[in-house]
Amino acid sequence: MASTRKVSKGFTLIELLVVISIIGVLVSLLLPAVQSAREAARRAQCVNNLKQLGLAFHNYESRNGSFPLSAMASTPSAGWGAWGNNGMTWRQLILPELEQGTIYNSINFSFHMGGDEGNAMRTAWMTVQKVFLCPSDSDYPEGFAPLNDMNRGSFPMFSPPGVDKVHVTNYNMSFGDNYAIGGLANGGVNPWESPCTGTVPQIGQPGFWGTTYDCAISNANGGGQMRGFADYRTGQPPATVASVRDGLSNTVLVGEVLPSQDANNELFTATGAASGMTLPFNLKTDKPGDGFGNANFQSRSSYAARGFKSHHPGGLNMLFADGSVKYMKSSTSPVVRCALGSRSGGEVISASDY
Repeated sequence: MASTRKVSKGFTLIELLVVISIIGVLVSLLLPAVQSAREAARRAQCVNNLKQLGLAFHNYESRNGSFPLSAMASTPSAGWGAWGNNGMTWRQLILPELEQGTIYNSINFSFHMGGDEGNAMRTAWMTVQKVFLCPSDSDYPEGFAPLNDMNRGSFPMFSPPGVDKVHVTNYNMSFGDNYAIGGLANGGVNPWESPCTGTVPQIGQPGFWGTTYDCAISNANGGGQMRGFADYRTGQPPATVASVRDGLSNTVLVGEVLPSQDANNELFTATGAASGMTLPFNLKTDKPGDGFGNANFQSRSSYAARGFKSHHPGGLNMLFADGSVKYMKSSTSPVVRCALGSRSGGEVISASDY
């Protein structure tokens, strides 16, 4: 009696290829969604970091009656190479309000960060402070850049002896609509700021980087004044709540920045303390360094690098002086940026403008 066997039929090559192509299509559809979800989570963490900073600012203000100094420096007439203090920034001053008392207590604010006294700063210098880092910026995942490297690193004013890296940051205080670039050494003008001649609208005001310098950045007592919250070197009094006459909810206090696009970005000293609102948001300055203050506006060592920017798509997060965090579009107009940068300019704008 003949036996019958059931022969199982496998996939043909064509069927297998169809299945593989379907899987490929599904993966290609899912990957952008996964990446978008991950970016949303990173952006939410960035917002949380800024809200923590906002709370710390207001706790500091409640305790001291003013917002913190942008930087501990006060030598308006001593020249660019002289400093009356150790140049530490607002970030160190608000550490207790960020529940970082251990790091704060390791800092001797009477000591200079350079030379032998700088050895006392090594613990704080080498400690990662994640609240100052945006997770969407993967350029320096550990939070450190090479010391004094024009192409990839940063140039702090001072550093402890023997260190070879610098703690960078993704959050700078705002010096508002003061000049970020100003007039160039060759007499030329930059494409984003108005000459210091009273044009309308005036994009940029006397007081380079929030200081008392004149329009030519040659006279430290030249009539400039801090328009935002930061004066990085001429010792003007810190801003108070009462001085924000435009309204706390209408004035930017802190915004996002990218260390890889600014050779002066760093956590501890005054040159890395603040950025300005005259420059376009997310302006790329990712080319190698070419000397500080140069006219190559794509260079990370030009003053064009001193604007606000992020790796978030289409815009960046900004902390306002009332503690709120708002997402601002890259296309925000210069007039609106400057209005949001000044504490008491009297400008009238709508929330729909940004």
